[in-house]
Amino acid sequence: MKRVRAALALVTALAAAVPAASAFAAGRPELKVYFQSNLTDAAYQKKTFEKVAAKWKAPPGAETPAVGKKTVVQAVIDRDGKLVSAVVSLRSGKKGWDDAVLRAVASASPFDPLPSGFKPRSVEVHFHVSVVP
Repeated sequence: MKRVRAALALVTALAAAVPAASAFAAGRPELKVYFQSNLTDAAYQKKTFEKVAAKWKAPPGAETPAVGKKTVVQAVIDRDGKLVSAVVSLRSGKKGWDDAVLRAVASASPFDPLPSGFKPRSVEVHFHVSVVP
């Protein structure tokens, strides 16, 4: 998987969706997105990242995992941008957090169609949302 290097600060995008007096006093949410290695279109990667970041809604404080914990959602996006599947492949230990990550990915759909130069019929994308110091 190739890591997306989005121009926008991820923490800023996610922090904007979190109330100031939230349970993140010990940390903040961080989103990282990894695409299968043959999808190298940076603009597509950035737009996909931004759509999911915009849909992020933090769960109640009691559902926030400890610093260092993360949730990974593995998703498949079809050629037309349709979300074919999305599953939690790594759990944070807090169901509300895991559900919020899955909800952000699902509600960001449909995504843009895959780039015209990308030949496979779908792409696998991993969305990692963790709490960092």
